Amino acid sequence: MKCPRCGSLEDKVLESRPSKDGLSIRRRRECLECGCRFTSYEKVELKPIVVIKKDGKHQNFDISKVERGIRACTEKIAIDPERLKETLENIENRIHDLAGSKRTVTSVQIGEETLKELYKLNHVAYVRFAAVYRAFDSLERFIEEIEKIAKES
Repeated sequence: MKCPRCGSLEDKVLESRPSKDGLSIRRRRECLECGCRFTSYEKVELKPIVVIKKDGKHQNFDISKVERGIRACTEKIAIDPERLKETLENIENRIHDLAGSKRTVTSVQIGEETLKELYKLNHVAYVRFAAVYRAFDSLERFIEEIEKIAKES
């Protein structure tokens, strides 16, 4: 591993441990040239997941698109960055599970998984996302969704 300080390729691993989600390994390293200590992460490289859109087109899954949608619907809502990160990880892990060995998932599945996680994260963010995702076209539709949340809370 190349040292971030001096560029040397000579280092030793001081500590290795699995990440919380078990999908990567965190390694603490020390450069043998300059003594700099740094952290690296090792992850399994998976084949990309292909998303089948509503119009039948295909594109690679990109979690940053989900993140942009979530950030838009959580704008001006105080949400802990760690909880937001955890929500995105949960969505990404679920999408990987849904994709299975075929490595395909529909855009509808991504939207539904995002809604499930947003419901747990924040009800206002959930309604905002649902309004766009489910294309609410009337005030009644908003009210129905809010009443549904109120009954379940």
